[in-house]
Formats: sequence, structure tokens, C-alpha cells
Amino acid sequence: MRVWAIANQKGGVGKTTTAVNMAGILSEKGNRVLLIDLDPHGSLSSYLDVDPETVEHSVYDLFQQIATAQQPQVAAVIQETQFNNLFLMPSSTAVATLEKQLGTKNGMGLVLKKVLDKVTEQFDNVIIDCPPMLGMLMINALAACKRVIIPVQTEHLAIKGMERMLRSMKMIQHSLNTDLAYTILPTMYDQRTLASKSSLQTLQHNYKSDYKSKMSKIIIPVDTRLRDASHLGKPLNYLKGDSQGLVAYKKFVDTLIGVKCTVNREVA
Repeated sequence: MRVWAIANQKGGVGKTTTAVNMAGILSEKGNRVLLIDLDPHGSLSSYLDVDPETVEHSVYDLFQQIATAQQPQVAAVIQETQFNNLFLMPSSTAVATLEKQLGTKNGMGLVLKKVLDKVTEQFDNVIIDCPPMLGMLMINALAACKRVIIPVQTEHLAIKGMERMLRSMKMIQHSLNTDLAYTILPTMYDQRTLASKSSLQTLQHNYKSDYKSKMSKIIIPVDTRLRDASHLGKPLNYLKGDSQGLVAYKKFVDTLIGVKCTVNREVA
């Protein structure tokens, strides 16, 4: 079971868009995919037509159950979606209270890892949409995943947010005594603007690939079809026709699962 966490300490860089579209593409390939919404804002849940205000069971339940030494009722939290092979573990507004309630309790950084250990035979891929702040929820995602995907909008402030994310990951690696692999994914690239071109060049120059880190050669362009898909509550591959965004996300997923593809370094 492949487990990816989609994380950045800046909002609005394409985390939820990346999670949904990766999941849609993988599920279309016949993979059983579990999406996990760890963000108290519940953007991923809302995208897939689950209201974080009224949802009956959410990831909040699992944290509370493990904190009180109960067996986590994982099946009760996992919901089917309208898309084949695609499942959701939704967030709720109550998730925002977990940090205050359980943040100082021992063992709370490994809740999600324990939960996923119970479903390893049920899913081929797990994609975790993280909150845009360092805390217990993000630590859970990083402890449970095999690789972190860091979407970064190709603009100056987003790069600064990504740098904070990388510093936070170093701290977490030390505390968890683990080695986190990660991939930086440039998003919202607009080749018509100097700012976007300059930011992409900065990323490509400053972040080289090695055995654990990777600067994606795939670049996700600005694409109005991504907004259309969000409005309709669908992964982009469930809309008719191809688009630049869909082509790019398909290539990105292929690179993650080891499928060779032709890459355009400027824009896929």
C-alpha cells in the first residue's frame, strides 16, 4: 500500500486539488484509493460532497477512540464516493479541537499509522490531505506516509511557505527518528508571467534531486478546467476531454508509480 501525504505550510497552493486529481487518476487505473482529510476546514470532504459541519463519523472519532484506549472503528469512518474505487475518510469541524484536547498526550503522533495498519489489505493507495500548519495532525500524516508531496505555487510567497515546510520536516524527522522522502510539485504555473517563470527557475536551481528528495520535472499549469472540476465536485479525469492540467497530473502520477513518460521541463 502506497501512502502519500500532500502537505505545505501555506494554503492555496493546490494541496486539495492535487490530492483529488491524483486519486481520480489512480482509481481510473483500477487502484483502490483512500483519501484522508486531516484539515479541519474540510476542503477535501466538501469537494467530494461531504459536509464537515454535519458528517456523522470522521477522523475525529478515530483520534478520540485511540486516545481512550478503544479499538478504532475504521470501517464506520470510511465512506464510498460516487467514483469507482475511490473512498473517503472525511474531516469534521471537531477536528480543529484535537490539538487542544490531545496534543500533549503521549502516542498521539502515531494514531493515523495505527489506523492505516488495519486497512493495508483493502487499499492500493492512500492520499492524505494535510492542514496548512505544523501540529499533531501533520505529524500524524508524516509518520504514516512513505513520501510527502509538497505542492508549491510558482510565486515568491509560496516558495517561502515551502521552505518553512522543509524546515518543519527536518524537525519532525529528528523527533520521529525517520527519514522522510519528498517530492516538490510546482503548481499554478503561468508561462505568460515573468513572476511565474522566475519562481520556477528558482525552484529548479535551488532544489536538486537526491536519494530521498525530488524536484518534480512535471509542472502543473494554470488550467480553468481544474476550477470547473472543483465546482462540479469531480476529479478532472471525470470531465469530458483532456486539458493541460489533466495531462500534467497523469504524467505526475505515472512518475510516482514508476511508469516512464515523456516530460516537458517547462510545462507538461
